[in-house]
Amino acid sequence: MADPTLSTRGVALDIAEVSRIGGRSSNQDACARSDNGALVCLVVADGAGGHEGGEIASALAVQAVIGAFERSPGCTQALLRALIARATLDVQQQKIGRPQLAAMSATVATVLLDRAQGQAAWAHLGDTRIYLFRNGRVLHATRDHSLVQQLIDGGLAVGADPRTHKRRNVLYAAIGAESDVPPSLQPPLALLPGDAILICSDGLWEWVTEDVMEACLAVAGGAGAATATAQAWLDALCAAADQASAASADTRDNYTAQAVIVGAP
Repeated sequence: MADPTLSTRGVALDIAEVSRIGGRSSNQDACARSDNGALVCLVVADGAGGHEGGEIASALAVQAVIGAFERSPGCTQALLRALIARATLDVQQQKIGRPQLAAMSATVATVLLDRAQGQAAWAHLGDTRIYLFRNGRVLHATRDHSLVQQLIDGGLAVGADPRTHKRRNVLYAAIGAESDVPPSLQPPLALLPGDAILICSDGLWEWVTEDVMEACLAVAGGAGAATATAQAWLDALCAAADQASAASADTRDNYTAQAVIVGAP
C-alpha cells in the first residue's frame, strides 16, 4: 500500500508495492520493506527451482536482506554487498542436507534510500530490475545477468529483445546459483523531486516496455511524476501488463513490483 506520509527535510517518499500470482499455481516472488528513521530498504526477489524451492529461496533472500539492513541500516555500497552476501549465505545453508532444494535460487534487487540526504543506492543479481526515472524518462536501468544480455553485449544477438528471446530465462547469476558473479552495484546518487524508482520482477517488465512505463508514469500524474502517486503508477503498470498478457497465449508469471515517487520535503 502507498504511504504518502514519509518525509524529511531531504526528500519525501511515496512508496507502494504489489505482488500477484499471475497464471501460476503459487507465487514464488517475494518483496519487503523496512524503515529505520530516514533510511529505507526495499527488496524484490524472484525464486526458481521447483514449487517449494522457488518460494523458499525468494522468501529467504528477502528476509536476509531486510534482517541485515535492520541490524546495520545505511545507504552505502559496503552495506549493499553485505545484504547480498547475507542472502546468499542463508540460501546456501538451507540447501545443506536437503536434496529437494538443491536447485533453488532467486534473483534479487534491493534499493537503499536515505530521505535525509536525498540519496538512493542499489544492487541486483539476476533479471529482477531497477529503474530510475527523471523528468518522466528512464535515466538508469540495471542490466540483466542473463544469457540474452551477454549475447547482446557481445554483438552476437543484435536487435534481440530480452522480453521475447527463446533463451530469455537463462541466467548466469542469482542468489543460490553456482556462480562467482558479484552483484551489480549503484553507488549512492542524488535524488530530485519528481524522480521515480521501479523495482520489478520479470513477470512485470516482460509485459511493459520502457516507453509504456514512462507513459504509465505520465498517466499517474504528469511527466516527471511531479503529481503522480506510487499507487497510481503501479495500478497503471499492472493494467498495461494485464492487457498485454491477455492478448498472448503465454502463461502469465508471478509479478512483483515496488514503486517510489520522490517529492519535495
